[in-house]
Amino acid sequence: MVVIVISGMPGCGSTTTGALLAEKLGLKFFSAGNYTKQLARDEEKIDGKETERIVNFWDTLRGKSKDHHMSVEELQQKLVKEGDIIIESKLGIHFLKADFRVWLKAPKEIRALRYVKRDSISLADAVSFLRKKEAAERDNWRRIYSFDYFDQEKEADIVIDTSDKTPEEIVEIIIKAIGNKK
Repeated sequence: MVVIVISGMPGCGSTTTGALLAEKLGLKFFSAGNYTKQLARDEEKIDGKETERIVNFWDTLRGKSKDHHMSVEELQQKLVKEGDIIIESKLGIHFLKADFRVWLKAPKEIRALRYVKRDSISLADAVSFLRKKEAAERDNWRRIYSFDYFDQEKEADIVIDTSDKTPEEIVEIIIKAIGNKK
């Protein structure tokens, strides 16, 4: 049973990479980010594009609630126990017992351009949403868990700058690194 955790800075492609890697390796896939975005839309009734919805979710009582974040962590822990899964999780490197941990990073300008493309928004809006999302995540998780989730880069088995790579290239780098770790 294998568990691979993918995390990283907002807009670095952790969800896309995780889904593609799971498909390539024939493993299950869970995205904590997608799970939370679904909750934001369905239960909190927050509308808007993907990035806007999650930024607005952070301003809700649930979004700021330690209980909510702990429940997401508990769900992920359950999935880890089942194994044979790739989990995309902003806090996963630190909190989940994994066989392999990946941290993705890229400069803010590149990440903002990805939001422009994904959400069909202006660059100014993308920069604003990225700044708000990153600050909300870092501030709230610092308050809840007493650590800066960007520090997980130091805990990762591999760190990949996704600036100039396609999702397919990133997946190949990960697969090669997993093979070299064995």
